[in-house]
Amino acid sequence: MDSAAETLFRPVRAGNAFEETVERLLQSIRLGVVGAGERLPPERELADRLGVSRVTLREAIRVLADAGYVESRRGRYGGTFVNETLPTPLEGVGQAPDRSDLEDVLSLRHVLETGAAELAARRELTETEREHLAGTLADARTAGLTDYRRRDSRLHLAIAEITASALLTSAVADVRTRINQFLDEIPLLEPNLNHSNAQHEAVVAAILAGEGEAARQAMAEHLDGTASLLRAFLT
Repeated sequence: MDSAAETLFRPVRAGNAFEETVERLLQSIRLGVVGAGERLPPERELADRLGVSRVTLREAIRVLADAGYVESRRGRYGGTFVNETLPTPLEGVGQAPDRSDLEDVLSLRHVLETGAAELAARRELTETEREHLAGTLADARTAGLTDYRRRDSRLHLAIAEITASALLTSAVADVRTRINQFLDEIPLLEPNLNHSNAQHEAVVAAILAGEGEAARQAMAEHLDGTASLLRAFLT
């Protein structure tokens, strides 16, 4: 299990165990940590990681299955698998975001993700970390319209992962989930996706070259473009 999955599948709070379990599982799916067609960790392992009973976990999985996010398969190679085609955003589980929160979320995202890009660039990355970052970049570059947001999310989360800060990775995952709720309310524009891919290339190139300030600036430019579209459509 990679570091993003370890971060998302951390123990939930006892008071809202069921609700937070649903949230964590859904977050892992929407951010592409567990991709389309992939299997969730085994039930016993997942329950242990989340710190919930298997009854609570099964109830959460049943809710996501009813909403069209996962399916359970029996047999030797069975388990719970993410569906190849996910529900339309905001269908099934979840609700429309409060647009009055947009500027607050954008500000938090800017601070977290520009900082993550700079910190990642200033670390001595292992070959595995470099390959992971390059791989998620390639996945985002080749994504189609239906899968772009998840692969884009996975790339941004990968940048946070290679900072080696679990707290930062968790914070980026949380703010990315909130940003995606806003993004789901605006159309995917192909020219913007092409531009975003070019900006992704610049961010990753700066990180791999160990250029912290360049990575921060490239990420800031990228985030500013997304913020402009969100403001244009939603305010």
